[in-house]
Amino acid sequence: MPDALLSLHGVHTHIGPYHILHGVDLTVPEGQLTMLLGRNGAGKTTTLRTIMGLWRASSGHIRFAGADITRMATPDIARLGIAYVPEAMAIFTQLTVRENMLLATHTGRFDAARLEHVLALFPVLKQKWHDAAGGLSGGQKQMLAISRAMVEQRRMLVVDEPTKGLAPAVIEHLIAGFRELKATHTTILLVEQNFHMARSLGDGVAVMDDGVVVHAGDMATLAADEALQSRLLGLSLASHQ
Repeated sequence: MPDALLSLHGVHTHIGPYHILHGVDLTVPEGQLTMLLGRNGAGKTTTLRTIMGLWRASSGHIRFAGADITRMATPDIARLGIAYVPEAMAIFTQLTVRENMLLATHTGRFDAARLEHVLALFPVLKQKWHDAAGGLSGGQKQMLAISRAMVEQRRMLVVDEPTKGLAPAVIEHLIAGFRELKATHTTILLVEQNFHMARSLGDGVAVMDDGVVVHAGDMATLAADEALQSRLLGLSLASHQ
């Protein structure tokens, strides 16, 4: 098992009067893609936002690459090498694809080799390079959001439901892109409701319910055990071929 790049220990998060996370323990091995699964309202997005410092953990510890990031501000967490792709994508619709990508660089200029590698994952963005991002399809906007997170070298990507609302053909394209990204040994934590994608990409998996991780293991074992899927998720992966 590779060393953990990110780990959460006993993390609780309150949002106003609401206690959302109830002691999350989560390990993300370096160089692997870890799926974070669970029913709606289980606490997955809150976990990602807590990792990124957008919501502050009320107790517990979060460590990244050996550093305690529990109390760090979001910009400082990002500077350590974590890129976050929220469910809402947060692209600038009136800017071009190029301008959206450029804003994600620290220096205001592209590393040519890195940019070429990223655009090779999603070639349609090269075709749309000078088009306004607001005119892209839903799938193309998601590709832009992911590519923007990758335009500079990152140690880890944290991605929230990239396939939500997308057509099956677009999902297959995203799977291919993530598979290419996995080949570079980039560490990825991916929240996803599409279980075909989860099974296709996941190395490890953690399943949340009611604000805690109730199962952790390898994705292949969960994919092969329909009874476990039904108990943890209320459905089986076999129904999501």
